[in-house]
Amino acid sequence: MKKSTLLLLVLCLSATSVFSGGYQVRLQGHRQTGMGLVGVSLFGDASTIFYNPGAMSKTNNKFSFLVGGSGIFNNTVFSLENSTYQAKTDNPMGTPVFLYAAGKLGEKWSLGLGVYTPYGSSAKWGDDWAGKNLIQDISMKVFFIQPTVGYKFSDKLSIGAGFVYATGDVELNKAVPYSSPTVQGQANLQGKTTNYGFNAGILYTPNEDWSVGLSYRSEVTMALSDGDATFTVPSSLAGALSKDKFDADLPLPANLDFGFAYRSSEKFLFSVEFNYVLWETYDTLKFTFKGNPALNSSNPREYTNRLITRIGGEYIVNDLITVRAGAYYDPSPTNKNFFNPETPSLDTYGMSFGLSINPTKKFAIDLSYLHLETQETTKSYTPEYFTGNYKTRTMIPGIGLSYKF
Repeated sequence: MKKSTLLLLVLCLSATSVFSGGYQVRLQGHRQTGMGLVGVSLFGDASTIFYNPGAMSKTNNKFSFLVGGSGIFNNTVFSLENSTYQAKTDNPMGTPVFLYAAGKLGEKWSLGLGVYTPYGSSAKWGDDWAGKNLIQDISMKVFFIQPTVGYKFSDKLSIGAGFVYATGDVELNKAVPYSSPTVQGQANLQGKTTNYGFNAGILYTPNEDWSVGLSYRSEVTMALSDGDATFTVPSSLAGALSKDKFDADLPLPANLDFGFAYRSSEKFLFSVEFNYVLWETYDTLKFTFKGNPALNSSNPREYTNRLITRIGGEYIVNDLITVRAGAYYDPSPTNKNFFNPETPSLDTYGMSFGLSINPTKKFAIDLSYLHLETQETTKSYTPEYFTGNYKTRTMIPGIGLSYKF
């Protein structure tokens, strides 16, 4: 194949990334989701394994178990600049899940295990929309398996840390500008990988009314090696470009979370939290192809660190019912000149509600609902001269079960 043809394909592939600002998923406990996704200063069940391992030992129960999941229903509407053209995603339902178990070993030590999906996204734009050379569809999910240990120095101070084993897979399709009357050019990229990280935190409770939490989740770089690249192209090109292997480094950003909670009465709890997400690690996406080095590309993303502010409250109506509500603002980390519509990340306002039904003191049914609205924003992917307006709406109901004794 001529080098000029390969370079055209490079430009096409360089418009593609398997991650974007919308891929972090914080739906790891329905109590927290109902309160605007606060969690670093809360304690009392095994979901602290994710939100703050330092709070795991701060519980009056010997054992705690949680299981749950959510359904993510979202769509993005796109309007092409200086045109009447519009497109809308037809996304499948996302299904993040979690499973936590924790137990106390005496008065000081505690052990726990969490299995959860903190990163994932999917988007389906269709084969023939205006941005098909950027993306047609994408599906990505990452599972974390986290054994965790906690230690309580005193009734006021406890710490904890967890080792993270991360495993994930991704698949995407996009058009390539090589077609015939019978063949629509397309590139399919997919792969699986694993890596490691950690989660650590501290909880301070100066009295029965206040709690202050700080936690850090490390960056995990998913170094994808020998991914499968399959090209559907006319027969005249198929011999030179049909299958290949590629490498790519895919960053999952670190998080530094700080928050406090105040119990103003036996019934009401209020919490404020700040999540600092170190998105700047996603500066460039590089593809290295094994069979066709001319396809190698280095694609700017230039994400920026962002601070998310959250507030939430919880009210115990009676022994049977507890209700919750919360809100937050999540500014987009994307660069306006390198905005790719795989999973569009826009400035987002979130509002949530939650409910726990407690048939017994040990068992609870937890429900949550999170509603996300973005600002309609004009974004561009300048390497492809692709500009338009984006707006996303997301609805996320969730249900879980908790048991502690």
